[in-house]
Amino acid sequence: MNYYSTNGKAPVADLQKAVVKGLAEDRGLYMPERINALSKAFFNDIQGMSFQDIAYNVASAFFGEDIDLDALQDLVYDTLQFDCPVVKVKDGIYALELFHGPTLAFKDVGARFMARLLQYFIRRGGGHQQVNVLVATSGDTGSAVANGFLGVDGIHVYVLYPKGKVSPIQECQFTTLGRNITAIEVDGVFDDCQRLVKSAFMDEELNRHMKLTSANSINVARFLPQAFYYFNAYARLKATLGTQADVVMCVPSGNFGNICAALFGHEMGLPVKRFIAANNANDIVYKYLQTGSYEPKPSVQTLANAMDVGDPSNFARIINLYSRNGELSPAATHERITQLISGATYTDDQIRETMRQCYKETGYILDPHGACGYQALADQLKPGEVGVFCETAHPAKFKEKVDEILGIDVAIPDRLAAFMKGKKQSVPLSKSFDDFKAYLMER
Repeated sequence: MNYYSTNGKAPVADLQKAVVKGLAEDRGLYMPERINALSKAFFNDIQGMSFQDIAYNVASAFFGEDIDLDALQDLVYDTLQFDCPVVKVKDGIYALELFHGPTLAFKDVGARFMARLLQYFIRRGGGHQQVNVLVATSGDTGSAVANGFLGVDGIHVYVLYPKGKVSPIQECQFTTLGRNITAIEVDGVFDDCQRLVKSAFMDEELNRHMKLTSANSINVARFLPQAFYYFNAYARLKATLGTQADVVMCVPSGNFGNICAALFGHEMGLPVKRFIAANNANDIVYKYLQTGSYEPKPSVQTLANAMDVGDPSNFARIINLYSRNGELSPAATHERITQLISGATYTDDQIRETMRQCYKETGYILDPHGACGYQALADQLKPGEVGVFCETAHPAKFKEKVDEILGIDVAIPDRLAAFMKGKKQSVPLSKSFDDFKAYLMER
């Protein structure tokens, strides 16, 4: 299958080029030329299938034309060595727990899948040039990518993160690894980190010097596998509730890669009635849904820091998907989007209150990001609907905040505690691209 750029000015690419390059030559994001629908038989039988089997069927529809199916099956099964259960929180509202992977965050699947896929292409091509992965993080992406790529031959990862704006545990997960992982502490916000990464891809001199790709959700190999979650959630609900319920999926959203993957799943036939994109105070897409006008702005720091994004990259994919690659007018595109997706936005005070109320009423511990999703369902579910929100990270990853808000002592899982024993290794840099380029040119 070929992939085209959302900006429409770059040559089409095959999957290998889309994965290895990450970003198209015109700074657009790669999109598949078509989205293959899954069969009725698949959905009829889905409730009896394992997470791995479900994911393999979805991955085959995405990537089966470009990867040997036996190799793809091995890749999927190697990636998914954990489950993502659907847990009832209260009547009508379920949590899709996406934090049972190596770094206890939803990005583990996409990061590990991409690492294995990139290594597959390197080996298939017989090349020996090192691939350098650049990734900007507002929290969980950095830890997931760093651990997904740790020790993978032929690949070096540079994690750019905003100084003082990720949780201590998140920081430990990518600054203590060493080996083929380098953490770069940027004196700025997440949007500065993302800008540095995108600028690096467009710099001809830098790209002649070293082979670059991205492991942010701008890379098709990072965000598409996250669709696995939503098919699995539907399967678990169908096994529990049957097929009668109208399912609403609510996704806490920052860079919009996770909900974008869910929307691709919907295009493949996933029986979800509608979606809710839950934001913190960074409400750019929420305002677009209300007005039809997209106006990015500098991000603001919030309690739900992994969603502190002022210009979500994957919004371009959503616009492209529902405009039919620019065939529809902005007004018609907005109408199509709002028929399927609604928004929600919450202040830090509202997030705190949601966490307290949920814990008091149900005993369920929300992290600040999951709290946005839970509250959006509580506010917007209609009679007869069943809501599923993504609990995107283990609450212990935000222990200081959760403990203070709920007045409890959240236990730290052993795998998180192990990261905290390591020694921090990071490279301090300004938010200037010249400084970042100079650093990479010395590698």
